[in-house]
Amino acid sequence: MVTLDGSTKHGKGKPNKRWALAFATIYSARALFSLLDQKKNRKLLPPTRNSFVLIDGAAISSIDKTALAAIVKDKSLDQLGGIEGVASALETNIRNGICTTSTSTGAVHDVALRQKAFGSNTYQRPPTKSLTEGFKDITVLILLLCAALSLGLGIKEHGLKEGWYDGGGIFVAVILTISSSAVGNFIQNRRLERLFKVNSNTINVNVVRDGKQQQIPIFEIVVGDVVFLNTGDQVPADGLLFDGHQLQVDESSLTWEGVSSTDRIQVKSNRNPFLLFGSKVVAAGEDARMLVTSVGMNTTWGAMMTETAINEETPLQAWLNKFASSIAKPALAVLSFLIVVALLVRYFTGNTANEKGNQEFVGSSTKAGAMVISMVRIIAVAVTIGLVAIPEGLSWAVAVILAYSGNRMIADKVIVRKRSACETMGSATTICILTLNQMKVAKFWLGPDPIGEDPNSYSIATNVLNLIQRGVALNTTGSVYRATSGSNTEFCGSPIEKALVSWASLTFGMEMEKLKQNYTILLVEAFNSEKKRSGVSIRRSTRTKDDNGTIHVHWKGAAEIILAMCSSYYDVFGRMKDMDGNERTIFEKIIADMAASSLRCLALAHVQIPDQEGHELKEDGLALIGLVGIEDPCRPEVRKAVDDCQKAGVNVKMITGDNVFVAREIATECGILRLDDQDMNETEAVVEGEVFRNYTPEERLEKVEKIRVMARSSPCDKLLMVQCLKEKFHVVAVTGGGTNDSQALKEADIGLCMGIMGTQMAKESSDIIILDDNFASIPRVLGWGRCVYNNIQKIIQLQLTVNIAALVINIVEAVSAREISFTVLKLLWVNLIIDTLGALALATEQPTKELLMEKPPPPVMSRTTTQAQPLITNIMWRNILFQALYQVVAILILRFSGESIFHVNERVKDTMILSTSVLCQVFNQVNARRLEKKNVFMGIHKNKLFLGIIGMTIILQMVVVELLKKFTDTESLSLGQWGACLGIAVLSWPIGWVVKCIPV
Repeated sequence: MVTLDGSTKHGKGKPNKRWALAFATIYSARALFSLLDQKKNRKLLPPTRNSFVLIDGAAISSIDKTALAAIVKDKSLDQLGGIEGVASALETNIRNGICTTSTSTGAVHDVALRQKAFGSNTYQRPPTKSLTEGFKDITVLILLLCAALSLGLGIKEHGLKEGWYDGGGIFVAVILTISSSAVGNFIQNRRLERLFKVNSNTINVNVVRDGKQQQIPIFEIVVGDVVFLNTGDQVPADGLLFDGHQLQVDESSLTWEGVSSTDRIQVKSNRNPFLLFGSKVVAAGEDARMLVTSVGMNTTWGAMMTETAINEETPLQAWLNKFASSIAKPALAVLSFLIVVALLVRYFTGNTANEKGNQEFVGSSTKAGAMVISMVRIIAVAVTIGLVAIPEGLSWAVAVILAYSGNRMIADKVIVRKRSACETMGSATTICILTLNQMKVAKFWLGPDPIGEDPNSYSIATNVLNLIQRGVALNTTGSVYRATSGSNTEFCGSPIEKALVSWASLTFGMEMEKLKQNYTILLVEAFNSEKKRSGVSIRRSTRTKDDNGTIHVHWKGAAEIILAMCSSYYDVFGRMKDMDGNERTIFEKIIADMAASSLRCLALAHVQIPDQEGHELKEDGLALIGLVGIEDPCRPEVRKAVDDCQKAGVNVKMITGDNVFVAREIATECGILRLDDQDMNETEAVVEGEVFRNYTPEERLEKVEKIRVMARSSPCDKLLMVQCLKEKFHVVAVTGGGTNDSQALKEADIGLCMGIMGTQMAKESSDIIILDDNFASIPRVLGWGRCVYNNIQKIIQLQLTVNIAALVINIVEAVSAREISFTVLKLLWVNLIIDTLGALALATEQPTKELLMEKPPPPVMSRTTTQAQPLITNIMWRNILFQALYQVVAILILRFSGESIFHVNERVKDTMILSTSVLCQVFNQVNARRLEKKNVFMGIHKNKLFLGIIGMTIILQMVVVELLKKFTDTESLSLGQWGACLGIAVLSWPIGWVVKCIPV
């Protein structure tokens, strides 16, 4: 290893040689860092000739990561000796990658050194909200003002020893309320961090390290890594493309603009090799590889994210916050002002009395201090009445439900990438699904002859065998990795590519790496969904007498498309025969028969042309090598998942690229098409993408709901289907995993992507990832979505019942010249119970089969105001109003007649009012478990957490009354008095049963 002082790791060289090496090193450093006017004494290392490079930690750490980031950001590579110069500077061997093994002398691990020098490939989340954030809320500031006034007046009237109880209690209650929100935010952020970690672990990339191709999580990539890129991948870091043909990327996620197929960016190693983290690989040729130059927050995307504030607020939370700030608070402020005016009029007209029963205001004889104290109390009453009716805790309650359900869904192998998807999934009315993508080759026809499962029993000609091997190995985005120890072989790529590569390797002994070394790829046409084919032109790396530089063109794609390009075919003996009309008809029948057997039929073709490098791939006069039938089996859980979704009132449609015959067979096998369905017209239920595309807009809207299967669909057809369903006011969920599904996944209300088979582009476009690719997870996700929606409604019903009841009670008491029952401290305690413990209790409700069998609820937040439905239904208003009415009547009876009924003093009566109110909310939580059903106890024994929270709430109320009486101004209650409070609260159960008999 050479350093700038001219010394080496192996001793001192000759002076002239050392100075020459030092000069070369300094010159390389100046060339790289002149881009950003860096200091001239920074160094890069000279190129190395070793197969593996063991880096010098001091040399690597001296490279400026800002200058490295500028290479891609400024797209400037001219002065750096090209990609090879950057690779040498980063001490990376382009072919073998970085070295991850330690030397015998104890050298530090290469990956750790690079992470220390250039950072890790992770996103630094914004700092979580601190405890002080809660003190910026206007409601909290008003409460603190009330606490300060109460503290001052209490000390003035009763002295410091006992006068601080009321004000101090309010301070404690406010801090507890803010702390509960802070704890909720902390739990939510922990969940998001856990989600990010799990999500990152599901994103694997192919890299070359130690000369071997291997998969690693995306966040383990370091600067200097060599990364393989395939169609559908997300570029995992900023870097430079140095190998590959006709790479096309979509940078719309970085520019925030849609990119059409004609606007995709062409990336070539010899021109415009710059790749940005977050770009989507739309089309990749053979062996596309990139050199990583920046990771994590040092990438262009990372710099952009540091300047962009991320709003993780869901639409429902935004609506609730808007409701509280724009509607409830102004309206209640006006109401509080009117109450202040009314109370002041009563005070100055002599209609109010003090604690001794004497008239408070007696004209000029009233002292100024007493008048100020009365004014403060009047304002405190009005503020209390206003605060009691503001549903401040609803947004936090929604966050609690989403966090809880998100954690439970992770246990079910489902990751929710966007929290709003939980809210929307419950309202899904249509699910568009694709086939399973667990593919394998089931049939192979060589010419008109079928080849059985054991090809060794057939004497296939050597030249045909070579064509099959070359046609698969060199015209694919798949790859084969054989472990150095053991006989395990791993196949990577899309489902179809994996099926073909594994078939050719295991059946015909294809050696992909050897073929890649023996042949040079000249031109590649990557597969795209419009042409449904891919092609490659190749030539032997070393010319032979037999070959003499001849170019071979191989095509692969949909059987009917490749067949139309052929004029001849090979038979099993390796002879090329002309294809006349009869033979073509035979091949067409073979294709149709395989399609009728639910097989995806592909064709392999070949043509040999003179050495004309640089020309387009020959597309006619091909020789058909063979027909391959690929099976995409329908597992039993797929049919059950489809059946469960249909029973839940959700329409299931299949959108696929297969031909009509294959699509119809698969849809019938999965239960999407039912022969016993008398309402189904098969001619309208099964259409091709081109037919649907050619409909007029009016015809599409008329027919879209009748369509159950769309075959031979392009990405544009899938997108068009989703858009038409949304125009018909459907809430659309789309499941997919391929790159071609990305547009539809992004356009849908909810996009669900398969975690194993799904491409990175599809995952980034989705809202929910199903980790195990199990279609049985779809009904579970649907059930959780409805459960989240239902639980949010339960909490809203419980919260509004408390708010309305307390508001009416306080208004009646204020107008009747009585002190209000719910002081600020008691009000905060009741709200703390409902907002925190009540939300937690109802958030723990699990999805039920009964809930899944109901019709999809209407969406809360919508793309159009005409589609949006009220979150608070008529059924909820019925429950809210009757329960609130009962609580108002019960509390007011206690307020005005409690002393005579129970023969108690006023302090005991006020304590009974507080306990009765809290217990009413506790038992009303049980009522809220079922919004419509009369039996609210169904399944309650299974939810141990719900029962535990109910018990905890009752115990806390007893502690407040019996042990904290000085702070809460309460009095100990006897067992009979506790029983009376409990009896009044329990009556809410039979009242709830009777109320649900009232039709709405």
